[in-house]
Amino acid sequence: MPKTLTTETLPESAPEQSAPLNTVPLRRARRERILSFVMPVVMLCAAIGFWEFQVWYHEIPKYLIPAPSVIAQTLVTDGPSLMASAWFTVKLTFFSLLLAIIGGVILGALFALSRPVELSLFPFAVILQVTPVIAIAPLILIYVDSTFAALLICAWIVAFFPILSNTVIGLRSADHNLRDLFTLYNATPWQRLRYLLVPSALPYFMAALKVAGGLSLIGAVVAEFVAGAAGQNTGLASRIIESSFRSEIPRMFAALVLVSLLGIAIFLLTNWASRKVLGHWHESELQRES
Repeated sequence: MPKTLTTETLPESAPEQSAPLNTVPLRRARRERILSFVMPVVMLCAAIGFWEFQVWYHEIPKYLIPAPSVIAQTLVTDGPSLMASAWFTVKLTFFSLLLAIIGGVILGALFALSRPVELSLFPFAVILQVTPVIAIAPLILIYVDSTFAALLICAWIVAFFPILSNTVIGLRSADHNLRDLFTLYNATPWQRLRYLLVPSALPYFMAALKVAGGLSLIGAVVAEFVAGAAGQNTGLASRIIESSFRSEIPRMFAALVLVSLLGIAIFLLTNWASRKVLGHWHESELQRES
């Protein structure tokens, strides 16, 4: 007689056969993480190697285009003065970004909650945004006694508007059905702000933070270029100006490398913050298995 199929006759290895299939997305995600790190490093090393070879092969003098090895040597020899200037630029950049975040969020909340306030003050924000900082900087340097405070104001002007505009858009992007639901349940203003408005505004704010981080560095460098500040307690832009006047091209490139590294660090930091804030719930940062 044929045997009846029971749970005892099922092969014990059946659940184990599907286990390797579950590891495929994990291996794919691990491979993508490795490639996302390896590929940029490989391309950057290839570009630096090509640069070094071209300078060596064509015997280009270092006062025209220095080789990467010469720039690295300059970073070592002039390291103390360049790092002091880099620290000045770091402080100027992050202080201006912090002020832009505080001012942009507070004013953006006022704009979103009060239409008369927005109609009254938004034109001034637009004027600050569309007026080039290179045109305002000389006036700020005249009216403000402290050079650092003047540079800080210039950098803040550049980074302020993205935070403001995205905060306003984010606070107003909450779903109208959810607004009606909160009204139906008699939610308090604090509950409405915490559970509805802030979550809807966070993706917009984090996108603005990525933009404002780079703009704060640009504003700091441009403001220092306009100021033409020199001396020990000045930033990397002053080192670039000083090196150009003295025809110290390797030192100029070394300062440019530090500015670029600072910009990359700000980009990575803001991306990391966005993943930490949005990575568990928002579609823009969720990691999905394909």
